[in-house]
Amino acid sequence: MFAKIVLACALVCVASAGLIAPHGGLLGAGLAGPYGHGLAAPAYGLGLGHGGLVAHGAPFLRAPIAPIAHAAAPVEVYSHPRYTFNYGVADGHTGDQKSQWEARDGDVVKGQYSLVEPDGTVRTVNYSADDHNGFNAVVSRQGHAAHPAAAPVVVGHGLAHGHLLG
Repeated sequence: MFAKIVLACALVCVASAGLIAPHGGLLGAGLAGPYGHGLAAPAYGLGLGHGGLVAHGAPFLRAPIAPIAHAAAPVEVYSHPRYTFNYGVADGHTGDQKSQWEARDGDVVKGQYSLVEPDGTVRTVNYSADDHNGFNAVVSRQGHAAHPAAAPVVVGHGLAHGHLLG
């Protein structure tokens, strides 16, 4: 039992050190078998991953080995980012009122959002961002701040020292 634990720990150490190829053939040669994965990641491991000695059957059950394939160079895909969106909320129950729109074309972003502040004013933010000017925002407020009167504090006779009734 102890030998099995030591063997399992050794296998985990070897795999985490990169000596066993996760998708390589024998010695990471990138060989394709009948169940093959065609191109394999270059590795210098023992090939015990997919397409190696252990996975998908033993090597003697496979078809003849295909020629070694070379991996293609990675291709960078760039798509020009372009979008527009807008939304708004007007909740009569909570009083939440806000809206936003934004448009992007490449590296240029423009937008605006507005919301009703707790004091009743409307804050509007117009913003833009680009490579030349960076991020810029212009904030404005409309309306007059109206703070509600504070509720009067009622001091009762029997509320001190834990007494409920006076």
